[in-house]
Amino acid sequence: MKKAIIIILIFGLYAVSNGQDKYMSKTGHVSFYSKTPMEVIEAHNNQVATVINIKEGTIAFNLIQKAFKFERALMEEHFNENYMESSKFPKCTFSGKFKDFDLVNFKNTGSYKVVIEGDMNMHGVTKHIKTNGTIDVKNGKIYGKSKFNIKPEDYGIQIPGIVKDKIASTMEISVDITYVPFK
Repeated sequence: MKKAIIIILIFGLYAVSNGQDKYMSKTGHVSFYSKTPMEVIEAHNNQVATVINIKEGTIAFNLIQKAFKFERALMEEHFNENYMESSKFPKCTFSGKFKDFDLVNFKNTGSYKVVIEGDMNMHGVTKHIKTNGTIDVKNGKIYGKSKFNIKPEDYGIQIPGIVKDKIASTMEISVDITYVPFK
């Protein structure tokens, strides 16, 4: 019994010490924006789970496609059923690293420009992406922001000819996350 308690304490201390290197969010915000002369489409997802490991400079995202909310219900329905096929491909994931992450000082308040590089899987297709971002460290939290563009066709997303003029060929993706220490 004594050995079991000691083993549990050792694993508990290991988990706590490892957790101090990780920051997370379960309520991150990702949005996308499409503008054409015929239509503006914008959707927001506030159910983004993400983790940063500040020791290794790694980042991972996981979001549920059906959590994107649109101004009009019909847009949301078309997004999930016709384009993203959210029942077949329910998640979008990203796993990557920060370039020059060692230049970010997590002990002091500050703002840092970073480059993020990794693999994004959406609609069953994985693509390597590289984008710029900003990390702000303030009050024990990490604030991450990034904007980048993707082409739906790169991820096998088919846009029917009848609505091609209403949907931009390139979507602007915005990421805005507040990370807290992993507990």
